Amino acid sequence: MSSWNLVRTIAGVFILISVALGAPASPFFHSPYWLWFTVFVGANLLQSGLSHWCLLERILRKLGVREGDSCSVPSPKA
Repeated sequence: MSSWNLVRTIAGVFILISVALGAPASPFFHSPYWLWFTVFVGANLLQSGLSHWCLLERILRKLGVREGDSCSVPSPKA
């Protein structure tokens, strides 16, 4: 899995968890303040989409996760 795929997966998991913890109708309800975490993740996704820089992706690369996009096709060897 590439670093960008992992960033999207982690962001999606964070959003789902924070909505589950912040939604009043949820059986996991703890506090509506958890929805601020959803706003934080969304703002970071927006920032990385506009600036093409993502701290989480940089951290994952330093941890050894390969760089690349899931849609990238390896070039054929000549």
